[in-house]
Amino acid sequence: MEFEWDEGKNTFNIAKHGLSFYEAQDAFFDKQRVILHDPTHSSVEKRYFCIGKTSRGDIATVRFTIRNGHIRIIGAGYWRKGKKIYERQN
Repeated sequence: MEFEWDEGKNTFNIAKHGLSFYEAQDAFFDKQRVILHDPTHSSVEKRYFCIGKTSRGDIATVRFTIRNGHIRIIGAGYWRKGKKIYERQN
């Protein structure tokens, strides 16, 4: 898997949610991860959520798209709704 992101959005995300996109990559390697379609934000391109554990053991929700064959991270955080979905599915 190859990842990419906008560094300005990463800096903003760290300040707002306390989670870097670098660390958010961990969610994709969680064998129990949950991938969901994000229809609300898919008007221009398809977007998805990946809900999985980071290396710290926290459950992160990562918003992403597939662009030019890469996973492009758009946003990430520790959202209660994502954690509930993860726990229900696992």
